[in-house]
Amino acid sequence: MNMDDVVRQAEEAGVELVEFLFVDNGGTIRGKLTHVDHLRSRMQGGIGLTPAMMAMNMLDQLQPIPEMGPVGEVRLMPDPDSFRVLPYSPKVAVMMCDQISLNHEPWEACPRSFLKSVIRQAEAMGISIMATYEDEFTLARIDDNGQYVPIDEALCFSSIAMDVGNPVILDIMRALKAQGIQPEQYYPELGHGQHELSISPTDLLTAADNQVRYRETVRAVAKQHGMVASFAPKPFANEAGNGAHIHFSLWDREGKKNLFWDPSDNYKLSQTGYQFAAGILRHLPGLVAITCASFNSYRRLNPRSWSSAYTAFGPDNREAAVRIASTFWGNEEKSMNMELKSSDSSANPYLALGATVAAGLDGIRNNWHPGTGVEVDPATLTEREREERGIVRLPSTLREAVDALEADSFFTKTLGDLLTRSYTAVKRSEYAAFSEQDTAFELKHHFYKF
Repeated sequence: MNMDDVVRQAEEAGVELVEFLFVDNGGTIRGKLTHVDHLRSRMQGGIGLTPAMMAMNMLDQLQPIPEMGPVGEVRLMPDPDSFRVLPYSPKVAVMMCDQISLNHEPWEACPRSFLKSVIRQAEAMGISIMATYEDEFTLARIDDNGQYVPIDEALCFSSIAMDVGNPVILDIMRALKAQGIQPEQYYPELGHGQHELSISPTDLLTAADNQVRYRETVRAVAKQHGMVASFAPKPFANEAGNGAHIHFSLWDREGKKNLFWDPSDNYKLSQTGYQFAAGILRHLPGLVAITCASFNSYRRLNPRSWSSAYTAFGPDNREAAVRIASTFWGNEEKSMNMELKSSDSSANPYLALGATVAAGLDGIRNNWHPGTGVEVDPATLTEREREERGIVRLPSTLREAVDALEADSFFTKTLGDLLTRSYTAVKRSEYAAFSEQDTAFELKHHFYKF
């Protein structure tokens, strides 16, 4: 769409306010709004934003990044193709934004611009990418003591939980479809009040935008039903954690041939697919600082938790970090994909998708191979067996993950200096802040923020 299309659609829909959204280094969705009367001029000139917002952690504690202080400005520049009228918020529309410097160039600390740079890398290699997030979330109510309580105590995949969640889930699906997001599968998950609703894959940039829309939609619709929806990785200490698994497939430039598909291979995975998986696995200890981005993430990222605590890959292995998903009968080539399980919704989706794909492309460039697929829970292997197969335990804390990220020169180069420094400073500050508090403080703030 162009500017005229957006303004016309906004006026025809009776929109009065338009949200200009971005995601910060703490994984928080933030933004500013413009009145529809000024939409055209704001699309031309953007909305001013202090660079300091990218130095804020999830507790709104500003970190001392010299380029992100009280001096200076960037502009929130909306993507016309991202315009959506919100079905759950009357007279409001939303657009996703890049952060542009005053010299009219993408700001080097802009996560959405970073993802675009990775997409260009793939395109230069003749590759287009399809991806989607597979989100789990928890539905709760607030009791008389101000505590979050799951809406049910039903079992995994239970029809009882389906009945309890039916009204809000139907409204969530309708709201997603109204924004051009196609729901695919839904079911109650293992945790009390936990649900999973998958959506169809799209191009990489739209997949990141859709993750923002998805989080916003689920929370807003749940609120209309008197509930609180949380995407926190571990909303309750003794319940199953919420993942946001990333599904991805590589295609040729025209989007007609699935580059992961090889019907002659034992796993039906091509050489390119193996290389891509190898790149992710090689860089995964640092990558999880971006895909499992919160202090709370590491309550979930544990062995025997179905959350992939080791750098393993295998066919339909839900304890492996990279799962080769089995294809659907009659639609084998199109449905061939892999899944990164070491991922949750505390991540900035632009950084997470960009860093994951960049790591995979590095595997292709270097012709790496991930070794033999693991067809058992890697936690059941001995330490020597894991060592022989190159399988390592992922970081057990956010601090360890950030250390691994900074030690991986590939990521520091790929992210660039300012984005690396600001991101790691924010994450180290979050680790320090939550380390000084008790579990109740941690769960409360993660439950509400994500």
